[in-house]
Amino acid sequence: MIIVKTAEHIRKVLADYSPFDPRVAFVPTMGALHEGHLALVAAAREMAPVVVTSIFVNPTQFNDPSDFARYPKSLEQDILMLEAAGTDLLFLPEVSTMYPKGTDQLPVYPLGRLEQLLEGHYRPGHFQGVCQVVHRLLDMVQPGLLVMGQKDYQQCMVVRQLIQHTGLAVQLQIQPTIRENDGLAMSSRNRRLSPQQRQQAVVLFSTLQYLARNARRLPLLTLEAEAAQQLLDAGFGTVDYATIADAHTLEPVSDPAPDQPVVALAAAWLGEVRLIDNLPVP
Repeated sequence: MIIVKTAEHIRKVLADYSPFDPRVAFVPTMGALHEGHLALVAAAREMAPVVVTSIFVNPTQFNDPSDFARYPKSLEQDILMLEAAGTDLLFLPEVSTMYPKGTDQLPVYPLGRLEQLLEGHYRPGHFQGVCQVVHRLLDMVQPGLLVMGQKDYQQCMVVRQLIQHTGLAVQLQIQPTIRENDGLAMSSRNRRLSPQQRQQAVVLFSTLQYLARNARRLPLLTLEAEAAQQLLDAGFGTVDYATIADAHTLEPVSDPAPDQPVVALAAAWLGEVRLIDNLPVP
């Protein structure tokens, strides 16, 4: 595995491949890797002969500076895991590489209603930060395939809109969420849970299952109230949302048509850890 820190070095290593070549697959991460990340690398490995992975904790997508400061880091272990998983090229940029002119005058992307709904509402500026870093990473790596996990469902929708807006010749490939045996979605933030909180956390998944089972049976307000109460009863402190939304627009759906694709989404706090998850509704 080759480790690089600049865009110039990336292009030198990938000199035999044209920009946005479908033979190059890219998996962006923020490190603190787990089996979910490695599943993305494995999927990329099946799609293309060259797999590029990045590790960069992007400051512009954290609307809470303390959350950024607490984000788990395990670089040495991450490198070993990526090498064993078959990553060919690891991109480890510095903040000065990603934002050479600083972060004060960054472009604003036209995301419309996505910035007002769910994560867009509860984390102001988060989706703009996602666009800022993903746009820069795509410009530097220039992959033909971008591999992301459904665990970050809303981010995937934002990135799809970013690709459409910029016209970058990259195909977004979304892979299924990888879960622990008890159903909890694998996440770097899980490391911050105490043993008791880890046991409580699994209720987030069972609540999503409840939402999905009843999405086409119960009124949305009733469903949201019951789902939130399940989380509170399990020990969650604050429930930001537990709802059913249109799978494409994220608009709330109170009475989905039989053929309308919808998704169950939830975000809730256990102590100082905010967990998010989602589940497509059959």
